[in-house]
Amino acid sequence: MADSLYLSLWFPSFDGPEILTRTVSVLRQLPFSATRDGVNYVAVQPVSWSEPTIFEQRFRPGVSPEIAVAGVAEFLHDDYAYVFEAYWDLWTPPDNAENWVLEPALVRLTAHGAEFEEGAAEQIGHIQIDFGLDTWFLHEEVELTGAAERNIRSNVQKLVEFTANVEKNAGATGRLLWSESEENLAQKLINRLQRVQ
Repeated sequence: MADSLYLSLWFPSFDGPEILTRTVSVLRQLPFSATRDGVNYVAVQPVSWSEPTIFEQRFRPGVSPEIAVAGVAEFLHDDYAYVFEAYWDLWTPPDNAENWVLEPALVRLTAHGAEFEEGAAEQIGHIQIDFGLDTWFLHEEVELTGAAERNIRSNVQKLVEFTANVEKNAGATGRLLWSESEENLAQKLINRLQRVQ
């Protein structure tokens, strides 16, 4: 059963201007889609998710992380959250075709000010990245042929490399890859990729 997949990141400090500089650092690690390059959407959410969004902007074509973050800089508050959407390319089996194709997959990054949702960042991460459904990394609906295995492994490798690059290049001191159901993704992948002899 498909499950939502997230990466939560914590930093030694995440106050004031650091919210934006660390967000740029994380966005720089994302290998943007070849066909939907850059950040495509930003939004500013004050105080909690129950409040109305106070700023939204779409970019066509997408913009660099620096330009996207500069667009929300005037709204910098410790009790706000900042949402950024971008795409990366992942392998998917097409409908009614034999060959897998690279398709843009949505990645949503949310930077939480320390006081947003009464300090929720301590539990869900200063920055939380929503990768959508874990289907991109499991594709349990398809037969596990050689091509399917290669492409699934490629998607997983992209996820692993992104996570490692964030830790190495963006200064994250804590990270947690988790799913909404709290099932162990690594175990699900092992189970999926093991071939029955």
